[in-house]
Amino acid sequence: MRRKFAAFVAALLPCVVLAAPAAAPAVDSGAEIVRVLISLLGVVALIFFVGWLSRRAQARVRPGGRRIRVIESMPVGIKEKVMLIEVGGTQLLVGASPTGGLRTLHVLDTPIAEDVLPPSSPAIRGFRDVLNQWKRP
Repeated sequence: MRRKFAAFVAALLPCVVLAAPAAAPAVDSGAEIVRVLISLLGVVALIFFVGWLSRRAQARVRPGGRRIRVIESMPVGIKEKVMLIEVGGTQLLVGASPTGGLRTLHVLDTPIAEDVLPPSSPAIRGFRDVLNQWKRP
């Protein structure tokens, strides 16, 4: 085994020596920074493109319109939460837990009106808000 390894290293050593450059070329730091920035912008653009493409692919998978809608959700424990959902014009109050699944707590006779926020002055938006805006079709 040692002889095979020694023969392999002896055969590989001349290739490594011949492949090594004789002198290091001078590097233009400005051009290198521009190349790195263009590469970084390309990767970020690729990430956004793949996100957009996956969102479009998911929209085509769901046939028909949305008949079930979560109006509001509120956690009541570490893993439990209460959700107000709307199904075909009827609003239901549902409890969700990992052990008990979903349980209907109450069927509302009169639907609760959704709060409509008045348009406010444009504030500084965060990255999360920009991504949420992209999610909407």
